[in-house]
Amino acid sequence: MLQVNYIRENREKVLERLSVRNFKQPELVDQIIKIDEERRSTQTSLDAISAEANAAAKQIGDLMRTGRKEEAEAIKAQSASHKENIKNMGEQLTELETAQFNLLVQLPNLPHDQVPVGATPEENLTVYTHGSPAELIPNALPHWELAAKYDIIDFELGVKITGAGFPVYKGKGARLQRALINFFLDQAIEAGYNEVQVPHLVNAASGFGTGQLPDKEGQMYHSTVDDLYLIPTAEVPVTNLYRDVMLKEEDLPIKNTAYTPCFRREAGSYGAHVRGLNRLHQFDKVELVQITHPDQSYQTLEEMSAYVQSLLQKLGLHYRVLLLCGGDMGFTSAMTYDMEVWSGAQGRWLEVSSVSNFETYQANRLKLRFKGKEGKSQFAHSLNGSALALPRIVASILENYQTENGIKIPEALVKYTGFDTID
Repeated sequence: MLQVNYIRENREKVLERLSVRNFKQPELVDQIIKIDEERRSTQTSLDAISAEANAAAKQIGDLMRTGRKEEAEAIKAQSASHKENIKNMGEQLTELETAQFNLLVQLPNLPHDQVPVGATPEENLTVYTHGSPAELIPNALPHWELAAKYDIIDFELGVKITGAGFPVYKGKGARLQRALINFFLDQAIEAGYNEVQVPHLVNAASGFGTGQLPDKEGQMYHSTVDDLYLIPTAEVPVTNLYRDVMLKEEDLPIKNTAYTPCFRREAGSYGAHVRGLNRLHQFDKVELVQITHPDQSYQTLEEMSAYVQSLLQKLGLHYRVLLLCGGDMGFTSAMTYDMEVWSGAQGRWLEVSSVSNFETYQANRLKLRFKGKEGKSQFAHSLNGSALALPRIVASILENYQTENGIKIPEALVKYTGFDTID
């Protein structure tokens, strides 16, 4: 959530950066500034009348103690309206604060100056490409046909048990999943991340803290009886470990990693691009979360991007890195890199990771601060990245490593799977 003071003092800058996002409601900025003026004016009046009431109460007390009852009663009569005025102004202030809050949560984060203008994925910038497409066998199959051929993923069984988008992994398919999870976690720990295990259900305060609520409410599975949400990503519980926390500057950076299942309704998704593992309602992912000093967050973003790329390189996959344009970034992000792996069998790129810097946007919602060496507190910066999401990685491995005699396992995974071929 953007800070009101920044919006008020940098109106033109805010509007200019929101235009990079192709944001459709720029009028919210002036509405927020107007309400803020009313709120501050009301607060000033409330403070003044409260001071008058306190001074009168003290004067009445002093007069009563010295036996000057008539003078005390006169002042009491003069200040009789203070209590009612304070009550009315307090209610007015609450209404203004609520109205301001309801507008603030509708404003997305401001894109970093490096973020390109654009409204669609086609306007994202390709900043790096690694390797070249795998040489596929003749008549190479897409992963959903390979899954059926080798009986390692059963999509129809998942439909019977739950519904579309909830596959059942079997045999070597299940073991490949587990191998990837362990590989990704081990790599993260080796890179200095602390592994945490977190709840898979969160309350509304947690969803608000990282920006899923109210922006993505319709995309989250909601247990209405208990008012809890199934997590769409480990980002939510891991980042919320630090909600309402005052850190010390020397604590930074904080680096956590977590494996969780993820649950997304993906309402409105349809077409050929959702086939097989391309888009699921439940999937596994290893997540990275960092809490950093504001001066270090963009260096950290580059380091996290390089780390995710190292995983793709170790898996021997052809990939590209995109710098997302303003209109394609997530609501809470200030800058995002997407990593996409080439699927030769499908003839398209598959997104397997997003790495984002949220600057203070989440920290403001979370009230996540740190105290500097001089004793002054300020908001930290938060970042996260998928390292990695499993479904499209599995799809890429199946498709790019298929042979006439089975599917080879990337060398880095063999010690985790215990086998080198799916046949």
